Amino acid sequence: MNKLVFFLGPGGAGKTTLAKAVADRRPAAVFDMDILLRPAATAIMTMHGLDPDDRDSGEYKRLCRDLGYRITMDAALDNIGLYSDIFVVGPFTQEAADPQWIGRELERIGWTLEEVEVKVVMVSLRDAETFRERIEGRQSPLDAWKFAHWEKFSASLGNRTVAWPIPPAHVAQIDNSNPDRAVAATAVEAFIYGEVNGQK
Repeated sequence: MNKLVFFLGPGGAGKTTLAKAVADRRPAAVFDMDILLRPAATAIMTMHGLDPDDRDSGEYKRLCRDLGYRITMDAALDNIGLYSDIFVVGPFTQEAADPQWIGRELERIGWTLEEVEVKVVMVSLRDAETFRERIEGRQSPLDAWKFAHWEKFSASLGNRTVAWPIPPAHVAQIDNSNPDRAVAATAVEAFIYGEVNGQK
């Protein structure tokens, strides 16, 4: 059975980069909510006369947030039972705080937590300054709201927990601050698979 692995954390933590780095070493498909939702979010925000690059405001969350998670999970769940593992990338803030959420999602496709190995990689950086440096470095127009409301955004950067009923050993807190991204990728690979390059 393939693994269902969530890469969770704030914007700028490097969730997608980390997931792709591990997927480059192992057979895994990466489902990034930002990528999957982008065409629909751009169209919806434009249709409402709002900034099509906004991905953080209350208006965006009201109009697009739930749709993004539904699109992402539908795509990910459709791959349960295949050979490749499934890496799901996104903040999942509300979802991670709901103990029943992951069970309900698996139930949609007739599976249970006893039948699917679910793991969570909580990705973070050492401090708000490092977040700002990383976000500035990616030079994305989708981050304009973050900089315009930095105090509010930075307040959301603290460590989070996962309320899902999965073994504590299936949740890893990963500090992705090291400039050498291979360091975190190796740690995540070992967490997911229990070994790296044949070494347990």
